[in-house]
Amino acid sequence: MTESAATATVRIIEETPAYWRAVFDNPPLNVVDRTVFEGLQDLLARMDASPDLRVVVFESANPDFYLAHFDMSGRSGSIAKTAGPSGLTTPTDTFVRLTKSPVVSIAKIRGRVRGVGSEFILACDMRFASLENTVLGQPEVGAGVIPGGGGTERLPLLTGRGRALEIILGADDFDGGTAERYGWINRSLPDSELDGFVDTLARRIASFDRRPIETAKNLVNQISLPPVDRLLDGRNAFAAALAWPETQQRVAALFKRGMQQEGDLENRFGAHLATLLDDQA
Repeated sequence: MTESAATATVRIIEETPAYWRAVFDNPPLNVVDRTVFEGLQDLLARMDASPDLRVVVFESANPDFYLAHFDMSGRSGSIAKTAGPSGLTTPTDTFVRLTKSPVVSIAKIRGRVRGVGSEFILACDMRFASLENTVLGQPEVGAGVIPGGGGTERLPLLTGRGRALEIILGADDFDGGTAERYGWINRSLPDSELDGFVDTLARRIASFDRRPIETAKNLVNQISLPPVDRLLDGRNAFAAALAWPETQQRVAALFKRGMQQEGDLENRFGAHLATLLDDQA
């Protein structure tokens, strides 16, 4: 086993040539900022250059925050203006390339995963979560915007229309058990069993030949993925929403309550959204 870094915020542990683990480590909350996307881009390049690789498991160094949400400070806005190897802007490029990669991607989830964090796990091939320690959410509507990283496109294909609308328009937090019943994740397992289950599955897949893995995944992709132009519609709508005055008011209220800092707002994001503007009433 060897360990290296795609960037400081995405550490790579090569369990075997066929099986890697990618660890998100962006203290204090694993906010998805420019450096996280740079780390994922570097990882994707390494995946493309590794013909022996079969599977990558994505996990978090922080047991309370898997991926909090997109960096709303403005410091990461440049990633939406730069293009990845596919020609798409970096966030869309990252998720599309991950989904279409011949390498299998598995999200092993502990902690909170909201917004673009949820959209990241939706771009992974499989999702397994701690039953006791998982919170998922698509809080964008409550924050005045809309999901821009594939949430409105990928989630209905997994959960169905009604549950996708409940998740997106309700903008609340969901526990791992409910997320499993809704189809958002594959399974929620007791926390003590999560590591062993995912490791066993990853090593099993890693023992198989790459060509049938790649071919089978490609065939499933053909009937289960949203078209790229639909993803671009969502991304463009998100970018436009950032300029709405009501959005700016809500984002300002979120930062006033402690967004992107350790504390009650990030711990109970969904609960805060329903009362976000009460402070200004």
